[in-house]
Formats: sequence, C-alpha cells, structure tokens
Amino acid sequence: MSIVIMTGTGTDVGKTVATGAVACVLQKGGYEPFIVKPAQTGEPEGEGDAPRITALTGIDNAETLYRFPEPLAPATSARRANMPYPELTTVAEEIKSFDKPGRVVLVEGAGGLLVRIGQDWTIADLARELGAPIIVVCSTGLGSLNEAELTVEAATRRGLTVLGLIGGSIPDSPDLATRCNKEDLPVVTGTDVLGYIPEGAGGWSQQRFVQEAPGFFVPDVVGRVTRESD
Repeated sequence: MSIVIMTGTGTDVGKTVATGAVACVLQKGGYEPFIVKPAQTGEPEGEGDAPRITALTGIDNAETLYRFPEPLAPATSARRANMPYPELTTVAEEIKSFDKPGRVVLVEGAGGLLVRIGQDWTIADLARELGAPIIVVCSTGLGSLNEAELTVEAATRRGLTVLGLIGGSIPDSPDLATRCNKEDLPVVTGTDVLGYIPEGAGGWSQQRFVQEAPGFFVPDVVGRVTRESD
C-alpha cells in the first residue's frame, strides 16, 4: 500500500522507539505495519533495531536486510570488514517486495538523513528511489532546532516529501529550551510535529507501550502517515 522512511536528525535521537510507536498506531488504525531495517551495524544476528521493535510492540513483521560488524555508518563498517556494499537498486527492490494492499512498510534508516548506507548512497537517495515520503525523528533539547531545520532543508532540496517531525524523547518535566523548542520546531522547519515520545518509553512493558502509543501523536496521525487524508 505505502512505504514511509523513518529517518532522524542524528544517532540516538529515538528513531527505533518512534518507529515502533508509529507501527502501533498504524496497527490500531487497521493497517498492517511492516518494519524494514536496510542495514544494521554492530549487532549480532537476532539483535538490533528490528528485533527491539518486535519486543517493544509485539509486531513480528520486521526484517533486517544487511548486517555489518562494527557500530559505524553502514558503508564504513562494510568497507572495514571487506564486505560488499549494499546496492541502492537492490535494497529498493527488496523493500518494494514487502509492500502490499493494507500494509504500510516503515523503513528505519541508520543515523541521520545523509549517513552512507552504501558506497555512494544515503537514506535520502533510498527515499527518492522508492518515491517514499519521510518522517524525521528529532531531539527536543538545546540544539534541536538547528538539527531539525538542516535535515528538513536537506530533504526538501532533494525533492523529498516530509510528512512531519516526531520528538524522539521528551521528559515529564521539560526544561526551558525543550518547552521553547516545542513551539519553535514547526515554525523553523515549516513542518508539522506529529507527536512526542515520552522519555524512557523504550523501557516500558510491551502492554503499556502498545496501549499508550496512540496518545503520543496528533489525532489524525494515521491519515497523515498513510496520506489517505490527501
């Protein structure tokens, strides 16, 4: 049915937990979420972001396409291990093979938008190859505005559609910078904020996470992600 790229403003901004939360709300909305991790680094077989999403959400439609040994950018890890680089067209065709009616394929990138997945391509190139929109997961504290604005600008300059931002981790008692950023993020990026993930949500029980995930987002998030409201 559709493919959506989950990218971020950098590493450790909460992409995996945000991807899991989006998958939960899609499932509750009557869609079949399918999570794809094009390249996982620094994790053995059976571990990594896709298995973490399954553990957190109970959604076992999750695939990791390529693994590389060291916890570096995928292209760097592949080079250092003398392993073949993933090819853009091959990865795109593999992802397309998971798409079908009633299913939303969520593709979780590595690091930020311009991290090299293959020798000469990034998650932005993959989004363009697939014709897929992106969701940008961002930090929420001091420094987040610049990172978010740069990422959205880089995406739009490449002709990509940005569906919105997700704050990857927000504390129960946000500091001044975080409170101001909640107001300023949509202004400086020109992009709606779809929701905020509570700090520590990745450590919740599966039952709690699935139950509370819809409350992380704006009410019409499913329509925005599937673009059925277009």
